Amino acid sequence: MRKFLVVLDDSRECLNAMRYAAFRARHTGGGVVILATIPQEDMQHFMGVADVMRAEARERIEAHYEVFAKWMRDRQGVDPELVVREGNAGDEILKLVAEDTRIGILVLGAGVEKGSPGPLVTQMTRNAGTLPIPVTIVPGDMTKERLEAIT
Repeated sequence: MRKFLVVLDDSRECLNAMRYAAFRARHTGGGVVILATIPQEDMQHFMGVADVMRAEARERIEAHYEVFAKWMRDRQGVDPELVVREGNAGDEILKLVAEDTRIGILVLGAGVEKGSPGPLVTQMTRNAGTLPIPVTIVPGDMTKERLEAIT
């Protein structure tokens, strides 16, 4: 089964990337892998403090994930998989794609701010020629209806 990889973060455009991945997975019989990262610079504290911060970050990620996962299961019939990593999101995407050969497409949401689609889209498009999978960039301001119509 081919999987769509999507990144979970606090950005507005994350929602459209999640929707697109779920719609495409439903229509193609694929799966969804949701990657969330905890930046390592957030963990540069004493061991005990870093452990508490890591646990709190993971709890926030899991709560955020459950909102998307419930919608995907209930509305799209897709049971997503959560992967949580520590490090730079771009680096962790590349590692995960190398590890899981069933990941066939990376889905990213483009920011709606003028001048930049966002740091992750910028980083991944710079490396697009060397990525082993295609990248789909979903406009952050596209309506849910339009997304559903094109998938």
